[in-house]
Amino acid sequence: MVVQHEINDPIGIFDSGVGGLSILREIHRLLPSEKLLYVADQAHVPYGSRSLEEVQSYAVGITRFLLDEGVKLIAIACNAASSASLQYLRGVFNDIPFVGMEPALKPASQQTRSQHVGILATQVTFQGALYASLLERFAQNVTIHQSTCPGLVTQIEKGNLDDPETRRILEDAIKPMLMAGIDTIVLGCTHYPFVIPLIKEIAGHRVKVIDPSPAIALQIKRVLKDKGLINTDIQNGSISIFTSASPTTLQSLLPILIGDTMTVQSLFWDIDTHGVSILSRRAKL
Repeated sequence: MVVQHEINDPIGIFDSGVGGLSILREIHRLLPSEKLLYVADQAHVPYGSRSLEEVQSYAVGITRFLLDEGVKLIAIACNAASSASLQYLRGVFNDIPFVGMEPALKPASQQTRSQHVGILATQVTFQGALYASLLERFAQNVTIHQSTCPGLVTQIEKGNLDDPETRRILEDAIKPMLMAGIDTIVLGCTHYPFVIPLIKEIAGHRVKVIDPSPAIALQIKRVLKDKGLINTDIQNGSISIFTSASPTTLQSLLPILIGDTMTVQSLFWDIDTHGVSILSRRAKL
């Protein structure tokens, strides 16, 4: 049976934690009339250090939850989850459009003058087939300098956007790239836009930092427009945020990360009778 989506249906967005809020922020700015449902799987953050199979299982569970909520599009606002599961999700859940993340290698390779590009991403992203494909297509004439920035996602999850440890992690990643001659930095993790001011301070004004958030929001708008699903009723716009960990912890971070306060709702992971991870609003009794 083909699912018929309606204009008033919400957009689903998910990430391992708070990183995807950088995408949510841009979607809300560009499409203020849309209902947005955001899932932060903080029970399993960070995804970047987990296996591809683990991340895929979490992505499937979250997708099923969002489909039960009646979403009309799902944005995988997480590079690791996109790398591990985007193609799989599109194959299994073919009644819903997905928009995923990929490191912006194409624009970086077009913009660089030094032919040296730095990429900050997690291990899962670097290991995925999607990233390998991007390298093959867009980095033939460019030297790529990679860093997984160990510990950076955890710092951002704590709201530590400019403390000494965050600065040390970024300096360890960026300074060797600067020595190698990079003039462009690609952010390959949705957590990292929250520390762009610090990245720019370390890298200097001559290095361009590519934030994927605006491009992803534009792609979502294009997909919805093509399907006739853009909501134009400004009174309809809303944001609902869920987490699989402590809602009070995430609530305390929202003013720091997106400049807003709102109630965060709890979600709970469980295993069904077939051994599949499922996500729901209620804990198992």
